[in-house]
Amino acid sequence: MMQNVHLAPKADEDDLYSGYNDYNPTFDTEITAKIPGTSASRPLATGFGSKTALSSSMGRPMTGAIQDGVARPLTAVHAAGYTKAALRGSVFDPLGQARGPAPPLEMKNEDTPEEKIRQLEKKVNELVEESCFANSCGDLKLALEKAKDAGRKERVLVRQRQQIASPENINLDLTYSVLFNLASQYSANEMYAEALNTYQIIVKNKMFSNGGRLKVNMANIYLKQRNYSKAIKFYRMALDQIPSVHKEMRIKIMQNIGVAFIKTGQYTDGISSFEHIMSTSPNLKAGFNLILCYFAIGDREQMKKAFQKLIAVPLEIDYDDKYISPNDDPHTNLLIEAIKNDQLRQMERERKGMAEKYIMTAAKLIAPVIETSFAIGYDWCVEVVKASHYVELANDLEINKAITYLRQKDFYQAVETLKMFEKKDSRVKSAAATNLSFLYYLENEFAQATNYADLAVNSDRYNPSALTNKGNTVFANGDYEKAAEFYKEALRNDSSCTEALYNIGLTYKKLNRIDEALDCFLKLQAILRNSAQVLYQIASLYEIMEDPNQAIEWLMQLISVVPTDSYALSKLGELYDNEGDKSQAFQYYYESYRYFPSNIEVIEWLGAYYIDTQFCEKAIQYFERAALIQPTQVKWQLMVASCYRRSGNYQKSLDTYKEIHRKFPDNVECLRFLVRLCTDMGLKEVQEYVTKLKRVEKLKEIRDQRVKSGRDGSARSRREGSGGGDSGGSAKGERLSAKLRALPGTNEPYESSGNKEIDASYVDPLGPQTERPKTAARKRMDEDEFADEELGEDLLPE
Repeated sequence: MMQNVHLAPKADEDDLYSGYNDYNPTFDTEITAKIPGTSASRPLATGFGSKTALSSSMGRPMTGAIQDGVARPLTAVHAAGYTKAALRGSVFDPLGQARGPAPPLEMKNEDTPEEKIRQLEKKVNELVEESCFANSCGDLKLALEKAKDAGRKERVLVRQRQQIASPENINLDLTYSVLFNLASQYSANEMYAEALNTYQIIVKNKMFSNGGRLKVNMANIYLKQRNYSKAIKFYRMALDQIPSVHKEMRIKIMQNIGVAFIKTGQYTDGISSFEHIMSTSPNLKAGFNLILCYFAIGDREQMKKAFQKLIAVPLEIDYDDKYISPNDDPHTNLLIEAIKNDQLRQMERERKGMAEKYIMTAAKLIAPVIETSFAIGYDWCVEVVKASHYVELANDLEINKAITYLRQKDFYQAVETLKMFEKKDSRVKSAAATNLSFLYYLENEFAQATNYADLAVNSDRYNPSALTNKGNTVFANGDYEKAAEFYKEALRNDSSCTEALYNIGLTYKKLNRIDEALDCFLKLQAILRNSAQVLYQIASLYEIMEDPNQAIEWLMQLISVVPTDSYALSKLGELYDNEGDKSQAFQYYYESYRYFPSNIEVIEWLGAYYIDTQFCEKAIQYFERAALIQPTQVKWQLMVASCYRRSGNYQKSLDTYKEIHRKFPDNVECLRFLVRLCTDMGLKEVQEYVTKLKRVEKLKEIRDQRVKSGRDGSARSRREGSGGGDSGGSAKGERLSAKLRALPGTNEPYESSGNKEIDASYVDPLGPQTERPKTAARKRMDEDEFADEELGEDLLPE
């Protein structure tokens, strides 16, 4: 049993693994190896006792060789590193850590010429990038400064390279990019002469292999300078240097050549360019320009052919069928929703919209000239469009045909054309009915306008233009609350419908909801900057709110937009007059008179102003103009005569009174002044005028007695007498009321039509509005006009 027990060895005994390196000497053999190149043979020892140690081709000792007193073990029987020799003094260090840390890296010497050139080249590249970034951000001046700085540093770099190396080592790509960027920045800053010089440096340098292509950029500059002959020359030079494989670039250059020919009026040459483009690579712009050229030379048949070519231009887009789900698969529906409004879809919509715009414009251009009448021309265009994949444009062309009838003032044909759409699909029917409602509204046929507005709304409840026109018809009937509801619904369907927002503001103004009306117009002002109608309405609302300072501020903005609007200027004058600032009021009233010298109220204020300031001679011209405008109103002629008398020209005053008496023989005031002047001047006609004055006064007294006796009579007589008395006492008030009723309404809503329909029609709020408050001078004139009959004094106030 103990024979299987092995005791641990003592410390001085050999280790457990001893003996593995011992072998029988019988296995020691000599191997003869031939050394290449020699005929002698050498023994190659493989045992530890060998005297010669050969090295392998890699420099490591051969197996069994003795090196530095230590025999390398046979690897077949002994693991590397575990030897008795290692235990007798060598340290196990397979990673070579005993050698210590690696020496520090050698510091880069930045003072060497090569390093300086490398750093300078890096700086130039950075400046070019910064220039491009500044240009993309819109900071053109900074972009130009960076480009100039890059050019200066690049020249320094070239000189340094030439000093230390051969010219072949110059970085031509860097030089090209610096010059090209500098020329581009000059062109962006409209420094065309400098840009052309820089481009010329690139083009003339034969070391730049593709520099000749930049002649396109030079031609573009000449085109901007309207030097069309040079532009054509450089375009053709660039075309010669661009290989035929760059087909798209060549087509664009030829298109620019055609445009330059159109600019110079060389339509035949332009036709050649565009015809070549349409035969090789047709596009919308070339097709449209070709139609313009044929239109300019009046070739009807070629216009038709060019229009057909334009229609046939492929758009290379997917139509809406791709975005319709063929089944109810949720994954497919999710994918379709994701791509329905992505950037590709937006680009497709833009391209389709541009194509429709070109086709519609071309049709409207050639339709009146390709046939004997514009109606036949429109019919031909409609048939061609219907045969293409732009079928939906045919209805829009029909609506444009109706608009053309309106421009020719053929209202009946316009209405008949629009009525043709009553049996078509809902979208087209709604558009046509909206326009019909608009037309009947303009004709004040509100019943017909209401019928077609209802038809438009029923055909398409989400059409904001139809809802707006429906609101207008309700507004015209005086139902402002209901009109506001239609305008609100139009805004809910299309928040950008500015017509509905404007009209709802007018509706709130009619309902005396001033704060809500002001809120609507302020919102509209944020959308429609510098809209004269909106600015006026805001100023009017502030005036109603008795805030004259804000009203003046908004009116100042208004006259900055329409500086020649006489009514806005007179309104400013009125506000300043109410504030007591006569000098400012005079300035704006005078400007208003200068632009529109037929406004009676402005003329009256200016005349009164000069009388108040004791310049009666200057007031004469204004009252004479008022007399020309209202020849049946005697008061203006009396004012003229009074001004002559005030200024001391008694003879001219007498002649004027005589002329007034000839036109108005029963005017008591004129006769009294004639008596007064003749007496003062000692004329013989005084007795004649005294007799006439007595007769007229007696007739007036009889009329007054009859009126008085009528008041004391029956109730009917009293009513009639009362009516007569009122009319006699407030004749001016009645005239002003009649005048007020004759003026157009202040807050009439304007009609709207959607896109591709009749344009919106505004009722101009800047025209004559309502009777304005009288100024202080005007009130005094009205009160004192005929107040001094007994004393025979001047008709004008003191």
